[in-house]
Amino acid sequence: MLKPTKKNILFATSECNPFIKTGGLADVAGALPKHLDPERYDVRVMVPKYLCIAPEWSDRMEYKTHFYIDLGWRHQYVGVLELMHDGITYYFIDNEFYFAGDYPYGEIYQDIEKFAFFSKAVIEACDHLDFKPDIIHCHDWETALIPVFIDQMRTQADPRGDVKTILTIHNLRFQGRWGLDQVKDITWLDKHYFADGILEAFGDANYMKGGIVTADRVTTVSETYSQEIRTPFYGEGLEAVIDSCAGKLSGIVNGLDLDEFDPMHDPYLRHHFDVNTFRRQKPVCKKALQQRMGLEQNPGKMVYGIVSRLTDQKGFDLVGSVIEALVHDQVQLAVIGSGDKKYEDMFEYFIRAYPGQVAFYNGYSEETARHIYAGSDAFIMPSIFEPCGLSQMISMRYGSVPVVRETGGLKDTVEPYNEYEDTGCGFSFAGADAGEFLNILRYAQDIYYNHKRCWNKIVERGMNKDFSWNASAECYGRLYDELILKGDD
Repeated sequence: MLKPTKKNILFATSECNPFIKTGGLADVAGALPKHLDPERYDVRVMVPKYLCIAPEWSDRMEYKTHFYIDLGWRHQYVGVLELMHDGITYYFIDNEFYFAGDYPYGEIYQDIEKFAFFSKAVIEACDHLDFKPDIIHCHDWETALIPVFIDQMRTQADPRGDVKTILTIHNLRFQGRWGLDQVKDITWLDKHYFADGILEAFGDANYMKGGIVTADRVTTVSETYSQEIRTPFYGEGLEAVIDSCAGKLSGIVNGLDLDEFDPMHDPYLRHHFDVNTFRRQKPVCKKALQQRMGLEQNPGKMVYGIVSRLTDQKGFDLVGSVIEALVHDQVQLAVIGSGDKKYEDMFEYFIRAYPGQVAFYNGYSEETARHIYAGSDAFIMPSIFEPCGLSQMISMRYGSVPVVRETGGLKDTVEPYNEYEDTGCGFSFAGADAGEFLNILRYAQDIYYNHKRCWNKIVERGMNKDFSWNASAECYGRLYDELILKGDD
């Protein structure tokens, strides 16, 4: 029997782990291609060749080809370099005018032109490579112009318009908005794309909106988030557009790299454990965490952990409202993160006010983060919105019980504890309300202190959950197959 022809899938992304990472988008772009069935899909990834990519990667890239593209009145060089890593082919789009600098992103007016260039270069590069994608899978606003350019090619009977496009929204808050005249000058798209309904939104050009309208399919990184963004509270001004595209919208929750996050083999930890040994070893990890972060060395005190960017999205107004109550409840708090100065100052105040009970690492250290996951008893994530979230999955894998707000991926991955049916792997609350948040924290504390057997079963259920990329990859595979089959009809 002949093997079925492989489908060619090209990921277009502004960042990808391990080459360049600023957030969860890089984790998805780095992990998902490796988990798609190589017998069914030839998956390759295209990413900018930022000057700030570490030499350990840039020195291994090999020249593939170069060409020029027109971006409005600009005639720009495009280099393409190639690197094989973990069985995946990666292409890097080279242009130092756009991709120099110490950081992948800059001022928004610079990024608007930068990612218009990247989007057009991705499409044109396919004409110069021995790889013709059936689907271009675009990620977030930085690549949302790709479906728009493809749509224009279809109207012009350009054969390159035959490729199908998928746009995945990782965080709708970031949309790529700039002036209509400036984007017209950069893209030279047909006039009708700047009319209300495609790229125009509230008087500006909006890359994300254009991608949502013109992509063949739109996905988000959790099922709940795909429904939330159709409402005014979560829709960031695009809820009506998204609701009108509901027929092509779906949510697929992200996975977790189980080799990277494994408490039994974590290189950052001195003491390792799994679901069979956490009762003995987590107390040892807790002691190490307390010592590392300057908390009172008391094995009897419950420790809450936080690993997060310090932004209002993550619910830190709620956290600030309950800290003093938690300290008076005789529990401890270990926090690592950076972000908005008001939240950094808030935690600096609390560590001075309650030394030994509140600990704060201002910045980021992967080693310290792993100690918090492994050493904390519970993990706090009261996000106002959370498209998917990985920390709640990591915390469960490390036996730290999540306490989350019921939103986005948090709702999809954390089953709340039900004491009557003895089910669930965490605790959750619905409203963005400090009183409700404190109540659920105190409920978790009651189970921890007074019903230890029940608590340990919650930990077990969380550690046994399958957060691998396998289920997510299968969902994306079905989406690819459906889209290609539809195109063949």
